[in-house]
Amino acid sequence: MPADRGLNGWLVVDKPRGLTSNRVVERIRRATGAKAGHAGTLDPLATGVLPIALGEATKTIAYAMDGRKSYRFRICWGVARDSDDSDGEIVGESEARPQRGEIEAMLARFTGAVMQTPPVYSAIKIAGRRAYALARANRAPTLSPRPVEIMSLRLTAIADRDHADFEAAVGKGTYIRSLARDLALALGTLGHVAALRRLSVGPFTEAQAILLEPDGDIQHILAACGHLLPLETALDGIPALALAAADAHRLRCGQRVALGEPCEKAQHSRFDAGTVVSAWHDQAVVALARVEDGNLRPLRVINW
Repeated sequence: MPADRGLNGWLVVDKPRGLTSNRVVERIRRATGAKAGHAGTLDPLATGVLPIALGEATKTIAYAMDGRKSYRFRICWGVARDSDDSDGEIVGESEARPQRGEIEAMLARFTGAVMQTPPVYSAIKIAGRRAYALARANRAPTLSPRPVEIMSLRLTAIADRDHADFEAAVGKGTYIRSLARDLALALGTLGHVAALRRLSVGPFTEAQAILLEPDGDIQHILAACGHLLPLETALDGIPALALAAADAHRLRCGQRVALGEPCEKAQHSRFDAGTVVSAWHDQAVVALARVEDGNLRPLRVINW
C-alpha cells in the first residue's frame, strides 16, 4: 500500500498474545507508510487495547499515556518467576495458597497511592539501557520503589486453588506484574501474572478495538484506517482554548501568543502558569501549548 500522508488519527488495536507492541506498530507502519506510535507498551504475554497514533496524532501520544488504564488479569499462586509473568523462569515456589477472605481483606492495602518496585524485565532505562536488556545479559538492575496510583482493585473469581482473577484501574507507570507479585507476597505466598488483558487506555476502550491476528492478514486493519478516531481523542484530559485566526497562525509558526488580547479574558483566566492546553481554530486543533508568563508557548504544532 503506498504511503498516505493524510492518515492522522487514532486506531485502537486488540493486540494478540505473542506480539510485542513495537511489532504491532511496525506492521501498521509498513502497511500504511504513515508515521506511527503506540500509547503504552503491552508485554508479549498481554492482550487487549493498544492505541496506535498515526501521522500528526503521534504528537498527542504522551497525553494518551497519562490516562487511566484498566486491566483484567489472573494471578497464579505459589510460583515466582523472574519476569513476574508466565514467560519467565521459575525462581521460587511456595505451598501456601490464600483463601478468598484473605485476598479480599488485603486488597485495600493495594488501593490508592502505593509504592511499587517495577519488574526487572521492564522498559525502564538504567544509565541509558532498558532494564530488560540488562536482565537478559545477566546484569539485572536493582530498581527503586516509586509511587503509583491504583484507583480500584477487585477480586472477580477464584478459578481454582492455584489461580484467582482480578480487575484493576491504575494510573500511569503502574505495573500489573508488580502488583501480582507484591499481593502474593503480602498474602504469605509467591505469585505471578498468568494472563493479562488491557481493557482501556484513557478514552480508548475495548469496544473500539479491532482484532489483529498474530500472523494473519491486516487488510481489515487498513480498511479501518479510513475511519480513524480523531486526533483530539487523546486530549480529553486537557483544557481547550479557542484562538483567533491571527493567533492560531502565530502558534503554527512556533511563536508565542499573548493571553488577553485578542483572547477573551474569561476564557483563559482559569489557566494557571504551566497549564498545557489544546489550542483550536476553526474547529481544529492547531497546537499543544503551555501557559507561561501570560503567554501561550507552543509545545507541539499540528500540521494539517
